[in-house]
Amino acid sequence: MRRLLLSALGALPAALRAAPAGLNGRAVRGGRPAAAPDDGLSGTGGTAPVPDRHRPSPGRGRGDTVRAWTELFRVSALFSVPGDALAGAAAVGRSPGRGTALAIGASLCLYEAGMALNDWADREEDALDRPHRPIPSGRISPSAALGAAGALTAAGLALAARAGRPALAVATGLAATVWAYDLHLKHTKAGPAAMAAARSLDLLLGATATATAMSTATATSYAGTGPGPRATRPMRLGAVPPTGPDNVARAAGPARSPLAALPAALVLGAHTYGVTAVSRHEAQGGSTAVPLAVLATTTALAAAVLATHQRQRPGEPATPGPAATAPGSSYRPDHPHHPAAPSMLDLGAPLPGTYRPGHHPTAPALPDLGAPQPGTYRPGHHPHRPTAPALTPLLLTAFTGAYLRTAGPPLLHAALNPSPPLTQRAVGGGIRAMIPLQAALAARAGAPGSGLAVMALVPLARSLARKVSPT
Repeated sequence: MRRLLLSALGALPAALRAAPAGLNGRAVRGGRPAAAPDDGLSGTGGTAPVPDRHRPSPGRGRGDTVRAWTELFRVSALFSVPGDALAGAAAVGRSPGRGTALAIGASLCLYEAGMALNDWADREEDALDRPHRPIPSGRISPSAALGAAGALTAAGLALAARAGRPALAVATGLAATVWAYDLHLKHTKAGPAAMAAARSLDLLLGATATATAMSTATATSYAGTGPGPRATRPMRLGAVPPTGPDNVARAAGPARSPLAALPAALVLGAHTYGVTAVSRHEAQGGSTAVPLAVLATTTALAAAVLATHQRQRPGEPATPGPAATAPGSSYRPDHPHHPAAPSMLDLGAPLPGTYRPGHHPTAPALPDLGAPQPGTYRPGHHPHRPTAPALTPLLLTAFTGAYLRTAGPPLLHAALNPSPPLTQRAVGGGIRAMIPLQAALAARAGAPGSGLAVMALVPLARSLARKVSPT
């Protein structure tokens, strides 16, 4: 009896495996699948989700949530944003300051708002072409993405308002362009132009915020901050404005209007137009003419940046000619001790032993002693130390070459083989190429330090792009 019982138990698994099973894995009796209990999920007994629901992702932990939001925001493309404000500040002849920092913060918020809004608007299209995206895969709900877009837009406008009303006006136009593009213009012929306008406005936001902050700080310094006659007392001639907490953006050259940044904004907008035109074919591919046209545009933009470079540093006065000094006047525009043109007669040199205010005799020129002997030192002689004007053309050439090297090869590959993977790679290369282009625009405006700071973002963007796709 015991042996018979053991034999029956051993044959039971084999019998279960031999029995036919239905689509849902349940045993079949009499050649028909057993009735499945109705759990209320759908009319098929729970074997398919309701059409408006998504299947839950396999991992819904904290790490998976962070990963989903980084994919939604495309954080690897985030490093292409700070260079807009830095290039704008250089275009108006200012070093980065408080207004530039506020512009960078506002740009980052508006950029990420556009990313979230883009996926929310394309959620139905991505369900077919990109089901792995955070919203179609169910990792992020559509309402959460839309709420993040609204909150980031409000944060960006609030930061721009801290930089002044002109900056807020530019940021408002930028936010309106981003929302119009994502909600409607993206699928029209005006889509690339709208995206180009958004990137150009982003550079102008940096220029406007920097110039506004500097103008406010200068006005505050001259007017004074305390009550009483001191606040309205004019400064004496030649005095240096006091440095306060608001005077944080120093002049890197002659102050210029934010409209001076318009040429740089147009160059950056033209590049963005090309990248957006290529991105319209990244899901299906099949376009050869568009990558070729964008490659030609990229080459033309690089040549224009190099051709329009001014070798004269911003703030360096032109070589004074015969008309620089009017006859009978001791005033020279490039003299540091004359901030305003005084009206006085040239009385000639004062008598020996006497002093006359405003008289600064020219120091005699030192004889050219040539290079020092080997092993000796002469103060002021640095034969192997290049100056800033000599470094600027070299950096500009290097930045422009990096721009061509980053954007050119992917576009050529997409033109030769217009498949979706190569087209997406061309779009990613175009996004990353904005960084060296911004650095070149800053160096062209006479701010090689800002260009180097922008180029320092390239390794970060490249390493993060291997983990999170920028497209």
